[in-house]
Amino acid sequence: MKTLQTRYFIEIAFDGGAYHGWQAQPNARTVQELLDAALGVVVRQPIATTGCGRTDAGVHARQLYAHFDLAAGNDIPDPQRMLHSLNSLLPPDIAAKRLIAVPSDAHARFDAVKRSYEYHLHFDKNPFLQGRSWQVHGIPDVDAMNKAAGYLLDYRDFACFSKSNTQVATFTCKLTRAEWQWTPDGRLIFYISADRFLRNMVRAIVGTLLEIGRKEKPPEHMHTVVASRNRSAAGTSVPAHGLYLTEVVYPYIPE
Repeated sequence: MKTLQTRYFIEIAFDGGAYHGWQAQPNARTVQELLDAALGVVVRQPIATTGCGRTDAGVHARQLYAHFDLAAGNDIPDPQRMLHSLNSLLPPDIAAKRLIAVPSDAHARFDAVKRSYEYHLHFDKNPFLQGRSWQVHGIPDVDAMNKAAGYLLDYRDFACFSKSNTQVATFTCKLTRAEWQWTPDGRLIFYISADRFLRNMVRAIVGTLLEIGRKEKPPEHMHTVVASRNRSAAGTSVPAHGLYLTEVVYPYIPE
């Protein structure tokens, strides 16, 4: 006989600088490990969350969802009070933002229909951006980078940007946005959205675009990279601390 359970989605945000990524792993401090432990204390039962995806060590998240189950009868009557208790247990660089009861078959990873990332660049030394943006020397050609980024929307197979030796069933991703924009204070942000992403994909794309922005390659080089399906054809991955997971969209959660 199947035990009845109630499933919840939890929305969190975190500064990833002190963590070896989201996903729990042996002998490493991770966001998931601390969240599961804090949730277990608050709800008084062991908790094992399932996240919407992985983030590499040092990557930040403004919005990340995970789901977890509570045994029947252990429903959460006051989500705001529960979040207050949870945040009092979590370290200052992890915040629980929202708790949502969802259908029992809802899945934080498989049900997401869109994910969005930002990659942040700055050009002058700024102590307040340390660990949260990557300082580069020299202004790249943003028009060339945006031309190359636009080509990405015409493709679906992104094996060339996947971390080597990754066990995935498919390299197919549907990109809906890929563009650079200046901020009013002179920083540069790359915005990218897709239904799914491969491991290390965004950092490899940014590295490839910067090669083009530095005039090392023409914008059309992006076609050669994607067609190669070879990680060695793409640019060097940029540092993790400039990358943010900013949005995860589900059909049953209002944006």
